[in-house]
Amino acid sequence: MKSVVLAEKPSVARDIARVLGCSQKGNGFLEGKQYIVTWALGHLVTHAQPEQYNNDLKEWKMESLPILPEPFKLVPIKQTMKQYNAVKAQLNRSDVKEVIIATDAGREGELVARWILEQAKVNKPVKRLWISSVTDKAIKDGFQNLKDGKAYESLFQAAVARAEADWVVGINATRALTVKHNAQLSTGRVQTPTLAMIAQREQDIRNFQPKPYYGLQAISDNASFTWTDGKSPQSFDKERIDRLFAKLDSANKGTVTDVKITPKKQPAPPLFDLTELQKEAYKRYSWSAKETLNTLQNLYERYKIVTYPRTDSKHLTSDMKGTLKEHIKAVQVGEYRSLANAALKSAGVPQKGVIDDAKVSDHHAIIPTEETPMLHELSDKEYKLYDMIVRRFLAVFLPQHEYDRTTVTLDVAGETFQAKGNTIRNDGWKRVYNDADEEGESTLPPFEQGQAVELKGITLTEGKTKPPAFFNEGTLLGAMENPAQFMAGESKALIQTLGETGGLGTVATRADIIDKLFNSFLIEKKGKDLTITSKGRQLLELVPEDLKSPKLTADWETQLTKIAKGQLKKEQFMKEMVAFSKKSVAEIKSSDKKFKHDNITGKMCPDCGKPLLEVNGKRGKMHVCQDRDCGFKKNVSMQTNARCPNCHKRMDMVGDGDNKMFVCKCGHREKLSAFEKRKKAGQSKANKKDVNKYLKKQDEPPQNTAMADALKKLLEQND
Repeated sequence: MKSVVLAEKPSVARDIARVLGCSQKGNGFLEGKQYIVTWALGHLVTHAQPEQYNNDLKEWKMESLPILPEPFKLVPIKQTMKQYNAVKAQLNRSDVKEVIIATDAGREGELVARWILEQAKVNKPVKRLWISSVTDKAIKDGFQNLKDGKAYESLFQAAVARAEADWVVGINATRALTVKHNAQLSTGRVQTPTLAMIAQREQDIRNFQPKPYYGLQAISDNASFTWTDGKSPQSFDKERIDRLFAKLDSANKGTVTDVKITPKKQPAPPLFDLTELQKEAYKRYSWSAKETLNTLQNLYERYKIVTYPRTDSKHLTSDMKGTLKEHIKAVQVGEYRSLANAALKSAGVPQKGVIDDAKVSDHHAIIPTEETPMLHELSDKEYKLYDMIVRRFLAVFLPQHEYDRTTVTLDVAGETFQAKGNTIRNDGWKRVYNDADEEGESTLPPFEQGQAVELKGITLTEGKTKPPAFFNEGTLLGAMENPAQFMAGESKALIQTLGETGGLGTVATRADIIDKLFNSFLIEKKGKDLTITSKGRQLLELVPEDLKSPKLTADWETQLTKIAKGQLKKEQFMKEMVAFSKKSVAEIKSSDKKFKHDNITGKMCPDCGKPLLEVNGKRGKMHVCQDRDCGFKKNVSMQTNARCPNCHKRMDMVGDGDNKMFVCKCGHREKLSAFEKRKKAGQSKANKKDVNKYLKKQDEPPQNTAMADALKKLLEQND
């Protein structure tokens, strides 16, 4: 008798199969003497759409809402039906005695596998492989420590509860809004509060009133001293500063009244979880959250040189202490060799606080695996991301950064001025970064108490308070992870819960949520700034108040955590979700608010004859039909990486077919054919293959939200 091992992706399945000696290839599986390894492609099974319960629900009508399946029905996903049938066939073989779930170790991974087993009507013993990396060693260790599948039943129930609640709330609110306003309006418990945070930040910026502030500086030959009143180095009272300036204007000497030297120690920054890595990659390289996740997935699956990517922990577990040296030795290559050697001197023991079992749930922080990297095989982007992970990892094994903080206090005509500086005593972990990514340390010359200091003069300084910055993808990820500042008036316990459960969305879904907001034309980019569109602002006016607040997610996560721990029944949670959905639909039905398309163009839809709307997609401008039953979309202009020969800024692509043309904001216009000729002459880095590949990619429709995908499917069936 054999065991079927169900992995989440083909790449992971191949690694497991190799370790288990499964080399015989089959249709969607690999087989050996003891094991059959097969794989999903992410979810192979999902919740049925409304019309699959009742064909009358194919047409979107307000009177059919809310739609409340009882029980929920599962269906194989059409696009991956072939692989589902292959998996099902292996699971139901007569010579298979048990199933080993080897999908991602987490709530969603559990759901991927259990839904397949449920849909395939498999009733065999289940074991669980729970690992954080896919190295040969990790796989072997995992198979020696397989868990009983029953131990994860509560985790599965929490995953089902999350999926059913998202369906009940999302499908009904989206249908109600869309039918009520005849516009493609989607909402959800994560994307709508995220949109609301972006709107709130814009409102804060608009309402901000800059306030001037003033200060004084005393300048000597080798230092600059800042006036302070003991509370602040600036004052909003201009008259006060003017009086002080008049008093001190002729001062040419000061006396040192105090020299305070305080020893300081700075620990290394914490290890990366996914969100922190995405934020840092955006800060350094302006990569989107999705770009970082996709690159990280490559490092994990293809090269096996980093641990599990979708983690929300920045810590390691105590049972890893004995293996950390192997992780360090693996990166004793190239420019990391000397740093790794220094890290090994710590006996593989990281700084205090890095190992903390209580702060690791499903997976530990992202660190290099025990696999030695072939750095020359990595792409530029892969290398940069791996470099960030390696350096952050090695840093926690080096001594703390030590420096002396010096504060010199100067008396000038009875007023207090101070100068501050640092003197490094031990670089410690900062040597990992070669000072390239760190701010320079300011130093002060030696001063003694009672010393007279000659002054060159007193200068008046002034500035204005600054508004909060617009969100970019990096800072939005941070706000989604910790949305406390957008929960004014909520209880501390609720805010704490949302922080403890990971905020809005999960580390694995936040990148997709941001993409959904772009693809639904609810937000757009202006430079690096994220701004809300008119459609987004109106949507927030139309949705029920509860759907706009992070409080909803906090409430849900509190209860889902209880379900996962066996402290709450899924049925009780869903009873509340059904009541919430009914309330939301009733609010939308009774609302007298209107949705107005304020981006109507003068052009008509070629399919239905109704006016087209102009929207800003993530990759450029599009014309879309305002009628949801039509669904016509067309790219108007696309952002490219082609550089203008005059101002060297990125150009947009406009036009169709032979009329395709690059245009730049500086006024430069260039036909595609002329661009290719210029490029052939060596005046452009781009080549024809790259341009055509890019244009083909731009012509592909954007991936929409789960709700939008469902919407598109329904609309196609209505045609």
